[in-house]
Amino acid sequence: MRTLTYRDAAWELLDQAVEEVEEGDCRQASEKGWGAVAQMVKAVAESRGWPHDTHTALFRVIDGLVEETDDNLIYNYFLVANSLHQNFYENQMASPNVVRGLERVARLLGRLDAPDVLGV
Repeated sequence: MRTLTYRDAAWELLDQAVEEVEEGDCRQASEKGWGAVAQMVKAVAESRGWPHDTHTALFRVIDGLVEETDDNLIYNYFLVANSLHQNFYENQMASPNVVRGLERVARLLGRLDAPDVLGV
């Protein structure tokens, strides 16, 4: 089931991101943090039959989840993850900021991996 493949990849990428930031590679940690969120959003979308093949589609999935759950932290944490994605290209964030970003990524993954959201 693709949903579980995406979900498992999300948690694996988060683990890798934490390792990368501990090793001082904030750029790679940032991209893996974003990747973790993208994979979990794809898992949720897949479980619901929603499109998830573009960056824009991922934002639409998040919009739908916020509307459905009335949980604005989903949106806020997604924006943090998107800023990590930008950091991969710009490399502007200091290590403490990347660490805080990854903490919010972990919170978002937990919210999205809940049975009432992910559906598995």
